[in-house]
Formats: sequence, C-alpha cells, structure tokens
Amino acid sequence: MQTKILANKYKQYVIEMRREFHKHPEPSLKEFRTARRVKEELEKMGIPCFSVAGTGVVGIIEGAGPGRTIALRADMDALELCEKNDIDYKSVNEGYMHGCGHDGHTAMLLGAAKILNELKSTFNGKVKLLFQPAEELAQGAQMMVAEGVMDGVDEVFGMHLWSGLQSGKVSVDPGPRLAATDLFKITVKGKGGHGSMPHQGVDAVVAASAVVMNLQSLVSREISPLESAVVSVGVFKAGTRFNVIASEAVLEGSTRCFNKEIREGFPAMIERVAKNTAASYRAEAELEYTFSTPPNINDENGSRRAAGTVEKLLGREGVVSMEKATGGEDFAFFLEKAPGVLAFLGAGNSQKQADYPHHHERFNIDEDALEIGVALYAQYAIDYLNE
Repeated sequence: MQTKILANKYKQYVIEMRREFHKHPEPSLKEFRTARRVKEELEKMGIPCFSVAGTGVVGIIEGAGPGRTIALRADMDALELCEKNDIDYKSVNEGYMHGCGHDGHTAMLLGAAKILNELKSTFNGKVKLLFQPAEELAQGAQMMVAEGVMDGVDEVFGMHLWSGLQSGKVSVDPGPRLAATDLFKITVKGKGGHGSMPHQGVDAVVAASAVVMNLQSLVSREISPLESAVVSVGVFKAGTRFNVIASEAVLEGSTRCFNKEIREGFPAMIERVAKNTAASYRAEAELEYTFSTPPNINDENGSRRAAGTVEKLLGREGVVSMEKATGGEDFAFFLEKAPGVLAFLGAGNSQKQADYPHHHERFNIDEDALEIGVALYAQYAIDYLNE
C-alpha cells in the first residue's frame, strides 16, 4: 500500500519534526514558532497555506478533480509543566512541556501532508489540513470554526496519541469518546465575625463545606446509574485568619458527562443545591456556569470506515476497542459542524518509558506510533474521498 510505504519513507522526518516541536513547546495562543515552522514546511511542499485564529494554520491540498472535502486536524499547544525527562530533545522553554502528545499530532499531520500531496492525482476532492492552537484552553477549535475553516467540509478526522493504549493499536469506536467538560464557580456569602463567637456571624466555610458534600448527591441520586457523569470541586478558597469567621467562600469545579441532556441540566441542578444548602446555614450562594467543551461523539459510518482503514494498515489485530474517557477535547466543536472521527492512537510502551499518564512531567510516547499515525491520516482521507 502506497501510503504505508510513504509513511515509512518519511518516518525519520516526522520523528525529527516531533522532537523539534517537543524541544520548543509553546503555550496556548502563543504557538508563534510552531505555526511559523508549520507554514515553512507546508510551503516547502508546495502546499498553499494561510494563518487563522492567530496562531492557527490551514493548508489546502486539491485532488485530481472536484469532489467532497475532508478536514484533518492536529493541535499544537503545550502545557504549563516542568519537564523531567532526561532526553536530548527536552524542553528548552522553562515551565512549558509537550505533556499530551500535541507535538506528535503536528508532526504526523505534516508527514501526512507530504503523502497526500504526492498522491493527490489518485483522489478527487479537497483535503484541509487544520493545525489548531489552544486546545488546552478549549478555545482554538471554536476560534477556527468562527473564521470559517469548516465551511464546505463534509467530514473531519482527528487523532490523539494515547499513552494508556499499547503502541501499534488504534481505537476508532463509534459513539461517545470524550466527555463534555464544563466549569462552575460558586460564591457563598455569609457574615464575618470573631472565631470565639460564631453565633454572631454566618460561617461561609461551614456553608460552603455543606455545599461541597451535597453536590455529590447529584450524580449518585439524580442521574441514572447507567449514565457516566462527574461533579468535582477542585478549589475551595475561604478565610483570612484562624480566629475569624469567614464572610465568603469560593468553590470552583468541573462537570463531565456524555449525555447532552444531562449537560444542559447541570446548571439548574447545581444552582438549586448550592442556594438551598447555603440558605439552610443562613448564607447565600451564587453560581457562575461556563459551558466549555461538548462531548466528542464519533460518527457511526466514519468509525466503520476508520476501522477498515486501520485494518488495511495494521491488520485486524490493530483495531481495538477502548472505553470512553471523561477527559475533554475541543475537537468536539469541529464535530458539531461535520460528522467525523476522533481516533485514539496507541503510543504506550513501558520498555521505552512511554507509559506515564498525559499531563505528567515525564510523559513521552513510543515514536514508532508516529509512522502509524501518518499513514492513518493519509489513508483515511483517501478512503473517504474515493468512497
């Protein structure tokens, strides 16, 4: 198969690009060097490209004739994380690290661009290469969509390197894959006073503590046990001194779910619990709720097609089923505009110390997975356009 042969041919190129991006990580919306290098590489290939969403890049590959349009997406941003890997290409930007695989995504899409550009006479239609900023802020995809990158797109395909999946395996399961990830902030207001005379005040710490505990009943008692959902409070800020009754407490947290109806119902549920619980302690509560990232739901037809593509490249044993995860991905905003698939590409290998979780300071990948990802990007696009 030509894509497989070419992916092997460009394997070292992709590894070198991945290591370059890894060595020079940049945070969300500040991917200036990364975007410049992507454009330089696309221009070397003779692929027309342009900037969008500040630090995003779009490349266009035209096939032999008119047809459908498929978008292939890779995210580019790094994390605010101090790398602890002892490798030659360790981050040189103190406090930043590619701890989630976005360096690999960017490099793989560049490799796929080389293949598709060489094989463009073998398919009709158009391939849009979407190099996206700010996935970690859940902003980049929305920004690109707002600037029209999905206009005219019939299908979208993305990939995520996954350390929890063995290298050489790919999951393209249909249906929900990653959760909706939304944010909430609850401000509990009481009345300050002296710690020795708590009856004279309204203790915001006690009221907010009760709110935290009562929020746990939302998942356990108001949502079907057949549904997956999470309500987590990660921040609790209150008080100024050991003997002062706090007049205010602030809670910040996250909700996760796969069901759109549950997602829409969360604000009212949380507000009801927060306000009524606070009132029972003579306090008041206010809710700020932010809808951040929708759930990623793979299209049934796309998943079936992707499984066939993986079988062509790796054999039937290369396709594996993986349980959905409650992490989030703003690829979902592209999926709201066109049907598509987010594939999970195995990159875990304990023998190469590539078995740390995502967002860990020692996260790394088995670079042999990059060749598979390059071939998968290219072959899926060709399979779709020639269908």
